[in-house]
Amino acid sequence: MPEVVLKPIHCKTALNRTGIGGYRYCLNPYFGCAHGCLYCYADTVLRFASRAGKWGGFVVPKVNFPEVLARELQRKRALLGRIIVGTVTDAYQPAEAEFGLTRKSLAIFVERYPYVEIELLTKSDLVVRDADLLRKLRRCSVGFTVTVPDDGTAAVLEPGAAPPAARLRAAGKLAAAGVDVWAFIAPVLPGITDAPGVLERLVVALRDAGVREVYLDALNPYPASVKRLMVAYRASFPRAVKSLERYLSDPSGYLRVLPGELAALSRRYGCHIKPPHPWDRRS
Repeated sequence: MPEVVLKPIHCKTALNRTGIGGYRYCLNPYFGCAHGCLYCYADTVLRFASRAGKWGGFVVPKVNFPEVLARELQRKRALLGRIIVGTVTDAYQPAEAEFGLTRKSLAIFVERYPYVEIELLTKSDLVVRDADLLRKLRRCSVGFTVTVPDDGTAAVLEPGAAPPAARLRAAGKLAAAGVDVWAFIAPVLPGITDAPGVLERLVVALRDAGVREVYLDALNPYPASVKRLMVAYRASFPRAVKSLERYLSDPSGYLRVLPGELAALSRRYGCHIKPPHPWDRRS
């Protein structure tokens, strides 16, 4: 796991408007991320990230985040629109075990707006800790990002994130507790995620964990993330290099065969699987 530096700060806002389709607000109790995913493009989108350090090597806990959120909610007569938690960070990354900012924020919603529609997206099994609060939020759902079903492959691509097996167990526990769970297979890594049999194994594992709704996202080919991936491909997945190169030369053409396969998997395993569009971003 990469070494991560914690740099706590005080924030001025917590509940922020977002341009992500279908959502009105976003919550990000942390800035930066300890997961170190090679395909992440946040460091190129958030150009000011370099001021805090190398992306994947620092986490900035917004230590007064729950208090700021409580003040913002107190000023609102009503809270309309869907909220997504974790758009430029993971709200349940390892720092959450120490700071508890996400849990404290959820507790505020439970007390003041238990019917607000909240979606959380994470790569962490720590979210199970908050099952008691998630059950009290009547319109809350939890999405687990899973790129590959194999823990060893994931350790190369997502060195700081919880293993896929841990995420799947967490999804199963939340589903058994009555929490709505869904999955985000993202990104579809050419030659790895879509290698023969891999998607089917992943869909089966998700179904067995109680997931019935699955979204996919295509690889966003920002130069910095592509450079990191190419190094990892050549070192650990040499047979997949040509697939990555084909995708980069024609993303739409490469992904054209996926919808048919996904439709067949949907029918076979009873999941609703939404195929990716090359430029469709959820975060």
